[in-house]
Amino acid sequence: MKYAENILETIGNTPLVKLNKVLGEDFPALVLAKVETFNPGNSVKDRMAVKMVEDAEKSGILKPGGVIIEGTSGNTGMGLALAGIVKGYKCIFVTNAKQSKEKCDILRAVGAEVIVCPTDVKPTDPRSYYSVSKRLAAETENGWYVNQYDNISNRTAHYEQTAPEIWEQTEGKLTHFVAGAGTGGTITGVGTFLKEKNPNIKNIAIDTYGSILKEYHETGILNPENAYSYITEGIGEDIIPENYDMTVIDHFEKVTDKDGAIWARKLAKEEGIFCGYSAGSAISALKQMQDTFTKDDIIVVLLHDHGSRYVAKIYNDDWMKEQGWLD
Repeated sequence: MKYAENILETIGNTPLVKLNKVLGEDFPALVLAKVETFNPGNSVKDRMAVKMVEDAEKSGILKPGGVIIEGTSGNTGMGLALAGIVKGYKCIFVTNAKQSKEKCDILRAVGAEVIVCPTDVKPTDPRSYYSVSKRLAAETENGWYVNQYDNISNRTAHYEQTAPEIWEQTEGKLTHFVAGAGTGGTITGVGTFLKEKNPNIKNIAIDTYGSILKEYHETGILNPENAYSYITEGIGEDIIPENYDMTVIDHFEKVTDKDGAIWARKLAKEEGIFCGYSAGSAISALKQMQDTFTKDDIIVVLLHDHGSRYVAKIYNDDWMKEQGWLD
């Protein structure tokens, strides 16, 4: 009989699916979507969540009966919650008010405590979800602050798991890798592996307006004052997490809140691939960059999470009309 010992053993080995319609007949390159929604927590974050937990166990930071505490936009929390269920840890997650209600409801459904913080505050503000996470970890007996932003196990998970899968699935023939940029784990982990295999592969990070990642990549100057509020979930930062190695990223492409939402809807309707906000941003970025690709290019674009987490937002006509994004 073939079966997994627990749900964590089903993480990974997600399919690579050719995109046929959404980018249009005139799009020159072959585009293959790495559909990470097939992970049990419905996102790419399952991979690094379990890796961070297992590494913390090995180092003795996370002890039996411990409490996992993290600031999350939802997806990392889901992966950590699954690990907590299987391994016997309580979970407390801190998020901000920008995140969809579905994400909070899902985390509570799998037994986590969820605390919602205000969005429009600086990272150093004691009310920010960064600050509240750290404070709770310090105050909680046997608490472990995951810190996905600076926890290098994040990018190691993608170096060890996600990247080799992509390399095998494409037989090493890919020319471009495209992924959303948030904590930096995916784009850096996968990007580092691919550059080691073939330095000519281009790693493209997807950013959003209001984030400072693209500016920092191009100038090396960190100016948090240039960050401003945006609606897109899952990508962009107002800090530079330690998981980043900017040297393996060839280009940052920014996408508007509106375009990310519209292209996520197009991906669902034209390809039958029901994914989240950042996936729409990634597809929109490819269309924006269409003139830079050729017929010989093979692009792997990572689709980060599932559309079910955005039903009340980008997949809701009334919400889209409120934003002025839908006729």
